[in-house]
Amino acid sequence: MAGDKKITRRASAKPQKARSSNSQIEAFLNKVALTPAPVAGDGRGRLIFAMDATASREPSWDRACHIQGEMFKETDALGGLEIQLIFYRGFGECKASRWVAGPAALRRFMTGVFCLAGHTQIRKVLKRAIQETNEKKVGALVFVGDAVEEDIDALGHLAGELGLLGVPCFMFHEGGDPTARRAFQQIARLSGGAYCPFDATSAQQLRDLLAAVAVYAAGGRAALSDFSDRTGGIVPQLTHQLK
Repeated sequence: MAGDKKITRRASAKPQKARSSNSQIEAFLNKVALTPAPVAGDGRGRLIFAMDATASREPSWDRACHIQGEMFKETDALGGLEIQLIFYRGFGECKASRWVAGPAALRRFMTGVFCLAGHTQIRKVLKRAIQETNEKKVGALVFVGDAVEEDIDALGHLAGELGLLGVPCFMFHEGGDPTARRAFQQIARLSGGAYCPFDATSAQQLRDLLAAVAVYAAGGRAALSDFSDRTGGIVPQLTHQLK
């Protein structure tokens, strides 16, 4: 039914905070560890970092601006990492940055963006990821968002295309919206990636998850295992899977 495919935010509803249990985080990181390593073209990993920049996401956008450098910090020894930021907001606006190889350039781009009310445009993000990897291999896509207001079947089709291209989608879900959860899980499954809800108040949790996927995109499973040994926190929960 059409009602199962589309959802509209209700302004009167209070946002719910999602608190990831240890088992949820472990399951997500284990899925990252088991995902086939990306095939590097020139020794430098490529990661698409996509974010919902609609009005409800403003606090999380500010947090991500401060922690985005973690995605580069651990990848230099692996040959480096290139990241492209994609965001959507407002009335049909969806933009992508150029590919950048350092935190300063990405931060400049992110701090120039302000959140603006509007509907989700995840379809455009997935289509852009397909376009980019057809031009040059993309190792993974990370998406951070809290809602889905689009046809889930259409999103699933695009996610399946990314799966065939070897681009796993790692879907970070902020908030407790059940339709978003179902859609994000489907996108992750069809692309060969993983889904994880996260606590919107925990910058450290998001930092560790983003860094883990960045390390994976740059160096694959072996690099992620080494990162786990050095980092501590929640990341070592995947170590036994790597062995």
